[in-house]
Amino acid sequence: MGYILTTTNLTKIYGKKTAVRDISIHVREGEIYGLIGRNGAGKTTVMRMISGLSKPTSGTYEMNGENKFGVGVLIESPGIYPNMSATENIRLKCIAMGFNSKAYINGLLHTVGLENTGNKNAGSFSLGMRQRLGIALALVGDPKMIVLDEPINGLDPQGIAEVRQTLEKLKADKGITIMISSHILDELGKLADSYGIIHEGKLLDEFTTDDLAHRCGRYVTVKTNDNNRAVAEIKRLGFSDAAIEKDGTVRINEGLDDTAKINKALIKAGIDVNEIFVNNISLEDYYFSVTGGNHNG
Repeated sequence: MGYILTTTNLTKIYGKKTAVRDISIHVREGEIYGLIGRNGAGKTTVMRMISGLSKPTSGTYEMNGENKFGVGVLIESPGIYPNMSATENIRLKCIAMGFNSKAYINGLLHTVGLENTGNKNAGSFSLGMRQRLGIALALVGDPKMIVLDEPINGLDPQGIAEVRQTLEKLKADKGITIMISSHILDELGKLADSYGIIHEGKLLDEFTTDDLAHRCGRYVTVKTNDNNRAVAEIKRLGFSDAAIEKDGTVRINEGLDDTAKINKALIKAGIDVNEIFVNNISLEDYYFSVTGGNHNG
């Protein structure tokens, strides 16, 4: 799968302040790319440059090998007219871009799950509905890629789930590439295929979900009533890399697909198994390890 977007040493300086320096990112076609960083790290600056809303001080970027914009954008709050319906908001954007088709507008509304809002004014929408309308506006003109800056910030759990489902649908059904930034790393971890960590204006790391699993490891955790016997039994099964942790659990650094087999063998040996599960390091844990931060800072 090729890259739809590459940037090379993208730099933006405002007066004496360097917002971002030498950012080189690589976004694959058809994936969801998560841009991670705290407030002021430079995420929005990068997104504004690749969307054509801000000119780089230096460095370059390419969309599908060409230096041109083909990006739908939702940065900061959606530009929605509160006294108009969802249909009217989208129609205005369509007219501004030189076309106006009722079927096309209805298709966009259906894509973001707002087809049943009728004549209801967008000003009375929930925050999650407004964000989904903002995504629909970003999709006008059929861009190959959309850029969304903190689209789930401030949403309740229902709104977050609705936006997540919308983005998954766009990727699966339409093959749209999505770049998304978010503070909510737990949610981003459910969505993204690749990530870039920006810290103090610099790109510290770029990795895929598979890279994350490989670097940080996945392992099986078992809680039993007799850990010494459990370790012996697990090793007898052929899983040599098993040990008792400080927290009183057994950690097995293999056998990720064999939890049922391990569970069955332990029970057969008369050992009570209270819990057995595959443990994944979280995106948040990895982010803090790379940036040298902590969960409270």
